[in-house]
Amino acid sequence: MIELELRIAGMTCEHCAKTVAGALEGLSGVEADVSYAEGIARVHASQELPVERLLDAVREKGYGAEVVDRDNAHARRGSGGALHVAVVGSGSAAFAAAIRAAEEGARVTLVESGTLGGTCVNVGCVPSKILIRAGDLAHAQERHPFSGIERRRPRVDLAAHARQQQQRVDELRQAKYQAILDDSPAISLLSGRARLKDARTLAVTDVHGHEQDIVADRILIATGASPAIPPVPGLAETPYWTSSEALAAAEVPEHLIVLGGSVVGLEIGQAFLHLGARLTVIELASLLPRMDVDLGAGLRRILESEGARVLTQARTHAVQYAGGKFVLELPGESISGDRLLVATGRLPNTSALGLEALGVKMDRAGAIVVDERMRTSAPNIYAAGDCTAQPQFVYVAAAAGTRAAVNMTGGDAALDLATMPAVVFTSPQIAAVGLTEEEARAQGIEAESRMLSLDNVPRALANFDTRGFVKLVAERGSGRLLGAHALAAEAGEIIQSAALALRARMTIQDLADQLFPYLTMVEAWKLCAQTFTRDVKKLSCCAG
Repeated sequence: MIELELRIAGMTCEHCAKTVAGALEGLSGVEADVSYAEGIARVHASQELPVERLLDAVREKGYGAEVVDRDNAHARRGSGGALHVAVVGSGSAAFAAAIRAAEEGARVTLVESGTLGGTCVNVGCVPSKILIRAGDLAHAQERHPFSGIERRRPRVDLAAHARQQQQRVDELRQAKYQAILDDSPAISLLSGRARLKDARTLAVTDVHGHEQDIVADRILIATGASPAIPPVPGLAETPYWTSSEALAAAEVPEHLIVLGGSVVGLEIGQAFLHLGARLTVIELASLLPRMDVDLGAGLRRILESEGARVLTQARTHAVQYAGGKFVLELPGESISGDRLLVATGRLPNTSALGLEALGVKMDRAGAIVVDERMRTSAPNIYAAGDCTAQPQFVYVAAAAGTRAAVNMTGGDAALDLATMPAVVFTSPQIAAVGLTEEEARAQGIEAESRMLSLDNVPRALANFDTRGFVKLVAERGSGRLLGAHALAAEAGEIIQSAALALRARMTIQDLADQLFPYLTMVEAWKLCAQTFTRDVKKLSCCAG
């Protein structure tokens, strides 16, 4: 009696697995269980026979075959495919991990229960930025600042825009996800919902209820997050929007109410405002409560100047829906609108994975706690992306996925978030990196800051758009740069210069002495740095 596992190369579907099983069972006394998802054939033979006969039987059908040496199937670089990594999810963190793990010689199985590509490409970053850009262009036609150019309110066909937007989403999903699968024989995709049976086994259930086990050497959880719906009385019984429904809308609302004053609500809300909707934002705290207080306050003034109503420190007590109208009950008033966008945060998709039973530590929101190497509290289980307690940015997810793959395959890579930039794609944009003055003082650092309004920045003056400011935070005495914050046109494009300066541990004087090209928005950092020691209003243009 012999039992062994064979690694099978070249299978592209379940039919291939059946073909391999048939080839093996064509040998006398052999039983075979072949998993397409794992790329493994488990062979049981009632009598001794040469292993080469098993390998030849598979190879004659056009597939590759080799014996799995479990004694040496530990993680190491250049393992020639000895390591099997299972990844739950198929978004940015999952794909970054899969690509890197395959480059390190591992065989990767992706398990996805929904649409390939995860949040960013399908219902997040990509469609939202397309909608925001369209809104900006529509708004500029009506309210641009230049004399001699006709201003007019554009006719908006949101259904036509939605079709174009979805086409670009489909193109990017094909190019950045499906095509990678098609071109990567070491990466396979299995459709189904996964739960962990132990630290090396996933039970995957397909849409028909059929379950199969996937055994792997390492498991990465990259299941993302979903919109959080607050327990407001009556809300669950209404046809409210989450960001997914808002981004797929075919008509501009007459009056959009946004519940939540953070990134998603403000980006999408202002986009619809620019497309012609009335906008009311209701926030329990202040706008952008996790960012520098001046950023939220400055954006509020801009939104109100565009006609939006912004209510902060406001609690919604109940929601009703009748006759095509939402009615929100607030202290002292009722607010009515034809669409309601709920944008009160996102919760990690971790509840159905069986993590608690395996000792995987999570925070109160259900986010997986990981260290800087994406290790969870359970051996052989890693996590990356929005399902963890790390910041919910797609570039953080991708960086975490890559580093998780390095570590799962025997390397050593840490994720440093000290100089992580953040961008809010409103108009003007908001961007930040490093510490606020309050955060620095909370860490025991004596800090000071300077804010420069954009009417001191030549590029903003040339654009006839001086809304906003830039702000720098520095350590008092040494002048070491601690943080940078901007409310400005193209703030997302200029923040990386500040991030690099922060990473290089530059001082305010170092930044003030740098050469910045004239008539660029990024020059604002130099001018702001100069305000620590001089009055920039008394400098000539591009004064060094």
